[in-house]
Amino acid sequence: MSLWGTLTGKRTSSGSPAPHSTSTDTIPKDPSPTTSFQSTSTPFDPTSAQDVSSFLGGASLPDPSQLHPLAGLNQQTLDYLSLDESALSDLPGGRSALPSRGWSDDLQYGTGVTYLSALTLGGAYGMVEGLRRTPASAPPKIRLNSVLNSITRRGPFLGNSAGVIAMVYNGINSTIGYYRGKHDSANSLVAGALSGMLFKSTRGLRPMLISGGLVAGAAGVWTVLRKTLF
Repeated sequence: MSLWGTLTGKRTSSGSPAPHSTSTDTIPKDPSPTTSFQSTSTPFDPTSAQDVSSFLGGASLPDPSQLHPLAGLNQQTLDYLSLDESALSDLPGGRSALPSRGWSDDLQYGTGVTYLSALTLGGAYGMVEGLRRTPASAPPKIRLNSVLNSITRRGPFLGNSAGVIAMVYNGINSTIGYYRGKHDSANSLVAGALSGMLFKSTRGLRPMLISGGLVAGAAGVWTVLRKTLF
């Protein structure tokens, strides 16, 4: 032991230490792998891919027709969806342009068609009247205002008047046909005269006769057209 070893208390060896062996020295090194991996996946075929129609048309999606509120109902048992031929009016001369089951259908069809026709004619007459009353040198806004005022004045007036007369006419015509047991030209003429006279009953005798004659003439024209066309 040297003087330095005596002072520090460390013991020095005379020889070099033996190298320590590691665990890697005992493991054999084999460069070749012990296992092999083989790919088992098949190549991609574009023809076998699914498109949008393959799942949109499948049975997994619900039927859109089943979303309707009346889906699943038996339409043959619903009276308002099917017009039974046995329920149609069987009075002679009761058939018209549309199938009718009685006075209620005649009242609805006749009043609606008459009102819309008179409203259209009144509006057309008001448009012509408005264009004639406005001078050609007037600004476009003034001409448009005049035309609209004439249309809204003539159209609703004529439509409402004709609708009221049609309601009274259909009511009287159906009543006469019920008691007589048939619908003919005489029923239409009498119903037209009475409804026209009743419409102008507050204006005096002369307006009553004029109105009754006009409505009776219109009813006669309708009777001739119905026999000719239908």
